[in-house]
Amino acid sequence: MFVPSDVENYDDVRTELPPERLKLEWVYGYRGRECRANIYLLPTGEIVYFVASVVVLFNYEERTQRHYLGHTDCVKCLAIHPDKIRIATGQIAGVDKDGRALQPHVRIWDSVSLSTLQIIGLGTFERGVGSLAFSKADSGQHLSVIDDCNDHMLTVWDWQKKSKIAEIKTTNEVVLAVEFHPIDPNTIVTCGKSHIFFWTWSGTSLARKQGIFGKYEKPKFVQCLAFLSTGDILTGDSGGVLLVWTRSTAETPTGKGPRGGTSFQISRQVKAHEGSVFCLCEMRSGALLTGGGKDRRIILWDHELRADRDMEVPDQYGTIRAVSEGKGDEFLVGTSRNFILRGTFNDGFLVEVQGHTDELWGLASHPSRETFLTCAQDRLVCLWNSVDHSLQWSRSLEEHGHCADFHPSGAVVAIGTHSGKWYVLDAETTDLVGIHTDGNEQLSVMRFSVDGSLLAVGSHDNFIYLYTVSERGRKYSRYGKCTGHSSYITHLDWSPDKNFIMSNSGDYEILYWDVPNGCKLIRNRSECKDIDWATYTCVLGYHVFGVWPEGSDGTDINALIRSHNRKVIALADDFCKVHLFAYPCSRAKAPSHKYSAHSSHVTNVSFLYNDSHLISTGGKDTSIMQWRLVEKSSGGAIRGVGGARGGIGGGSFWRKVFIFSVQ
Repeated sequence: MFVPSDVENYDDVRTELPPERLKLEWVYGYRGRECRANIYLLPTGEIVYFVASVVVLFNYEERTQRHYLGHTDCVKCLAIHPDKIRIATGQIAGVDKDGRALQPHVRIWDSVSLSTLQIIGLGTFERGVGSLAFSKADSGQHLSVIDDCNDHMLTVWDWQKKSKIAEIKTTNEVVLAVEFHPIDPNTIVTCGKSHIFFWTWSGTSLARKQGIFGKYEKPKFVQCLAFLSTGDILTGDSGGVLLVWTRSTAETPTGKGPRGGTSFQISRQVKAHEGSVFCLCEMRSGALLTGGGKDRRIILWDHELRADRDMEVPDQYGTIRAVSEGKGDEFLVGTSRNFILRGTFNDGFLVEVQGHTDELWGLASHPSRETFLTCAQDRLVCLWNSVDHSLQWSRSLEEHGHCADFHPSGAVVAIGTHSGKWYVLDAETTDLVGIHTDGNEQLSVMRFSVDGSLLAVGSHDNFIYLYTVSERGRKYSRYGKCTGHSSYITHLDWSPDKNFIMSNSGDYEILYWDVPNGCKLIRNRSECKDIDWATYTCVLGYHVFGVWPEGSDGTDINALIRSHNRKVIALADDFCKVHLFAYPCSRAKAPSHKYSAHSSHVTNVSFLYNDSHLISTGGKDTSIMQWRLVEKSSGGAIRGVGGARGGIGGGSFWRKVFIFSVQ
């Protein structure tokens, strides 16, 4: 790298924390695909659910969100206290950027104030919290938790005292649900793969009785359970069957039972769904809702378990994963394609929450509107409105989308895929304008020049393909190809006059290209040290090298972007964090503001055209986070994280990549 001419003395260069901050404003997405029983309506009128490491409280009438941000990794389950105010959420184990374990645990918090009341299980749980439930008969004094370890340990806690009371191995098979009996405080029920267990809890001991299916077909999975007003237990299974389990007549009414534990026997069987019964929901009226997997049906059952009404969830939304009671005669449905629906049997469904269903990398902000586009491995391309947080349109591609860029006119958007194909879509109608192909490997970056007359396409085949563009992005002609990188293209930027390109590659090269003179590689890189790049998304370069953490192996940063006002740099790292640095950032180990919300590698970041907001995308968590930029208060009440450190140097990556020359 070469120090720009306007830097008289590099030793005088300093990088401080920027006065700007990020505040999480909106979360797009819902984790329905791999979870169940994770949507509820609170007395505040908010739907509570989770995605990534954020628990969202969404008021669908006022179109507002609040966020509980206490978790350090992916939230897996939640339970509502009988008072409908306190909430318990459990997370999986994780690892921070230094390789230190982030321990799985349960957080109990107040849904009104969003304050954390208690943290339990640190150092106890192994892999993560699979399911959990508050007790009901004693007004929620206790909490039962299933650990996702091999033995699926069941623990019972006095959560207010942070005290573990009892612990026992359940089974090596998958455990899908745990519940306290609502009448008998001594009975806990768990179910999962090929089993249902009835636990008698007494002091520090737990005694197990296995449910015997006898003459009834044993299901592969007991998917869910609920309690009838009689005290009987209702289960739904993978065969589409509802089973009623009644306490054995030999049992005492207190439920303490014999030494071996409480016994329940099947008293009734009802065929309910084609395919699995994924969820059961007890209504305030005493009626029951069931949700089916394969048949995607919601069925209302009366007190005698007779089907009263039913309706089908349209195929486009996926299969049912969660059902919860809403306001009046409404109910809420979470689906495998990450939709949350609100509906009634009379009026059908409204979509309240939606998002991507597979790994998400492509992100582009509109050049003149407060909208942004995402594309993912689920083949969906989505245009989102950042003002009302709605999905303006979506369409499906034949390929996995990976990168995108709007034409400066905003009329069209170019989308690169995993196969070397790239599509041009009309940004208003979603009509296909054209399909082009460059090689047969993944395209990693699409970038229009400032005036929109050229398009650069960076590929994993190590080439940058250039096209001339006309008719407001509707016509493309091959112009040339940049040949010289020895690894796949990761990032690139244009100069304002479209004469030069700066590019980065997978082996940490920084190369510069002379576009008018045949897309030639510029051998004397010092010629480019004073170019004022129109955008800054390259992760390697003099103006941004300070963002790299000490000891990095070069893969820790997935994306960065400079704000349009050139004041800050936003960065997406591989450790679930979004960073905000001051620009330029040309001092080693520069300080940053760090923000948590994602539970997977953060794949991309983009400022809206007016710098009012930053958008970040998660990889495997499939989430989109919208952050509002705020200025530091005059009293300095918000304290930044980290501090400035001097010197260039650090790990092997520093020595390998960042070699300076002053000319």
